[in-house]
Amino acid sequence: MNMGHELWFTALLNKILGVPVSAFLTRLGLPPTNTAHPIPNYIAMEILVGLVILAGAVFLRRQLSVEHPGNFQHSMEVVIEFTRDLNNDLIGHGSERYIAIVGTLGVFVLLGNLLGLVPTFETPTASVPVTLGCAVVAFVYYNFQGVRKHGPFGYLKHLCGPMIFIAPLMLPIEIFSNFFRLLSLTARLWANMLVGGILEGIFTGLVPIFVPALFMGLHVFVSFMQAYVFMLLPAVYISFAVSEEH
Repeated sequence: MNMGHELWFTALLNKILGVPVSAFLTRLGLPPTNTAHPIPNYIAMEILVGLVILAGAVFLRRQLSVEHPGNFQHSMEVVIEFTRDLNNDLIGHGSERYIAIVGTLGVFVLLGNLLGLVPTFETPTASVPVTLGCAVVAFVYYNFQGVRKHGPFGYLKHLCGPMIFIAPLMLPIEIFSNFFRLLSLTARLWANMLVGGILEGIFTGLVPIFVPALFMGLHVFVSFMQAYVFMLLPAVYISFAVSEEH
């Protein structure tokens, strides 16, 4: 993982979109340091992952078949079934509505984690802005679902706990806990992918025979594990937000 130079895909995006992106950022009061190359590598890799997901969705939609499903359709059905089972176990009744967000987060994080194994690309999830963006999506979504389920005042009451006399204590704790989840989601994924990439680069440079294959296998394992965690925790947070008090 080499984050010190502009990747070819980043250079291509900057060539196509550099001028309008620079103008847009300047209009927002955030002028880029390099107006000719305003798009950094991690943003370009994030865009690439999004394009891969979009292309996969279009391909799947065109190839859908009940009688003769292909390998890709089988693979996606496994992902959907896995996400459905995870949501059922953690959220319970009505969990089907959350399959799309939980599954999409998992697929995005997994592809982002694995992208660094492809020559000339980097792992976008080894950058804080990318993991923070994913965490913000999860954070906004589960709080929105809590408000949607209970109403604004009902959700606030939900955060105050089951007994009114402990509400002054519970509300600050719940608010802090909510924002700590945002930090936890961001830091956990970022730290694992960043440290893994650094160790892979160091040991591969020291022992270039056999060791790279070992670390590539470890990278794949960590990629799947972190993607699973990034599906598991948002599902847990959704279950907390929409649960009924008893």
